[in-house]
Amino acid sequence: MINETLLQLICCPETRQSLASAPPDLLARLQALRSAGSLVNRAGRKVEDPLDDVLIREDGKIAYPVVDGIPVLIIEEGLAVDELEDRSDA
Repeated sequence: MINETLLQLICCPETRQSLASAPPDLLARLQALRSAGSLVNRAGRKVEDPLDDVLIREDGKIAYPVVDGIPVLIIEEGLAVDELEDRSDA
């Protein structure tokens, strides 16, 4: 879990929108996809590091992984949550 003070200081590196810890159900879904080897970041690379937490952008479209307690706020490392929703509807 990310410290609330830190959450007030950081933002999405792409849009500058605020970030919040993702709901537990989204974190569990992303962790399951990672374990299955089917979670890829925006750069198209498989996510291999365990996800301690995920910070979701205010618009809910992009999430940033938290690995070893450190938010990975790199645009290419973001996870396109809106695309996950599209895949689950297909």
